[in-house]
Amino acid sequence: MISITVTALVFGVIFLAELPDKTALAGLVLGTRYRASYVFAGVAAAFLLHVVLAVAAGSVLTLLPQQIVHAITGVLFLGGAAVLLMKKDEDEEEIRKPADQSFWKVAGTGFMLILVAEFGDLTQIMTANLAARYDDPISVGLGAVLGLWAVAGLGIVGGKALMKRVPLRLITQIAALLMLGLGVWSLYEAVAG
Repeated sequence: MISITVTALVFGVIFLAELPDKTALAGLVLGTRYRASYVFAGVAAAFLLHVVLAVAAGSVLTLLPQQIVHAITGVLFLGGAAVLLMKKDEDEEEIRKPADQSFWKVAGTGFMLILVAEFGDLTQIMTANLAARYDDPISVGLGAVLGLWAVAGLGIVGGKALMKRVPLRLITQIAALLMLGLGVWSLYEAVAG
């Protein structure tokens, strides 16, 4: 059974954390050069693979005692908040143009770019933490993949307009505050539990 609360929380955290990420900029660049639906297909497939790997890793953590899991996830969330707050603005990545505009070439370019760029990324680590924290792999996976797909879609279709209205620094600070709150709450549960 899917928990709407867990799915919504994970969606919000992952969405905000991914917005200022380099992959959102990469999607924006790809979306300006190629057919958006082709780019999204490749990017979405790569994000789905990353979420499956992260949820699997997080599910393994649930085998540990709850207090240890809460302590580990709390420390990792606090570390994630620190990374976001200390992060420098990222430049657009240079993206090589495929020789043709076919679906497989464009989707393959998007898939490989995200597959490499996101491996071990903050949102993948956060997804594993959330899977361990809530012990609800389906809800966490659904929230994470929808959050990543939403950012990819925004980046591909309307990234420039969003960044003109909402400062990237503000988005980063909101994501960091959410992670800070989750980290403090997890550490509290580790100590109190």
